[in-house]
Amino acid sequence: MLVDLRSDTVTKPTRAMREAMFRADVGDDVYGEDPSVNELEAKAARLLGHEAGLFAPSGSMTNQVAIQLLVSPGEELLLDSESHILAHEVGAAAVIGGISTRSWPSADGKLDVDLVERFVHESLAYHTVATRAIAVENTHNRGGGTVIGIEELRRLRAMADERGLLLHLDGARLWNAHVASGVPLAEYGRLFDTVSLCLSKGLGAPVGSVLVSSRERVERARSIRKRMGGGMRQAGFLAAAGIHALDHHISRLADDHIRARRLAEALEPYGITSAAAVATNIVLLRRTGLDRLAEVASAQGVRISVLGRDHGRLLTHLDVDDDGVEHTIKVLKSLLC
Repeated sequence: MLVDLRSDTVTKPTRAMREAMFRADVGDDVYGEDPSVNELEAKAARLLGHEAGLFAPSGSMTNQVAIQLLVSPGEELLLDSESHILAHEVGAAAVIGGISTRSWPSADGKLDVDLVERFVHESLAYHTVATRAIAVENTHNRGGGTVIGIEELRRLRAMADERGLLLHLDGARLWNAHVASGVPLAEYGRLFDTVSLCLSKGLGAPVGSVLVSSRERVERARSIRKRMGGGMRQAGFLAAAGIHALDHHISRLADDHIRARRLAEALEPYGITSAAAVATNIVLLRRTGLDRLAEVASAQGVRISVLGRDHGRLLTHLDVDDDGVEHTIKVLKSLLC
């Protein structure tokens, strides 16, 4: 048995998803003529309470397109020091968008609006860079799948409005936040000017993310996407996978959350993780020599994501069932004893 817990991006399309892709009605999306892409974009926008959507190959691209819509070259984007945009998008904001970034210190992905406001810059003199927008991530990847509460996000929106700032949500795993909290997707979505939604993580699609916003912003976003090489032609085969994922794979994320908690509770006595910290499908691991542990575990059919010599993570997903969880617990317990 092979249980791959490195990420929820490693899933394979289900048989039903492959059939949906095979049957997809397609056209040239650069001309706006792919019916499946158009359907996916409209569906995602509707779910999030926005006017329009834009399909792109990756979440990094939808994040970068979004922040270029909100922040002009030379202006500042404020975000969490451990956010995906800052930590895992290889400096794209600066290289592609000419955007200056500054961060507040991360606290396991939790949001403290009072702290964030203290980091907001106003343009008080010719040598200062004004904060133009704030980006938050929900759920928070490096924070361990932390769910940011809706009340704190409402406070963030109120503060942003008062300070004349725009808001972007990196909602790569917003589906998980929605399932864990019970908060409707549109309640999250309407608090933000732009939202990036990933289809190839917990939802199991092979490719793609959707950016949702106003119609005017999405029209501008098409040009930015094209400039970044994201204009695709008969992309409906990929969009069909996303449509199937939205229709069939959101509610089942609750199973991933239960399995993640099962893993954490079984491993907590070994001092490697905290069950109380598991809110969704990510289990953070802390242990000296974790790289070596992962190497041995892999030889026994369990793959772990190693983020450093002493920290890593396990992610449950569509392709990990109860038997896979129990096999993982058995293997890791034998190595931790």
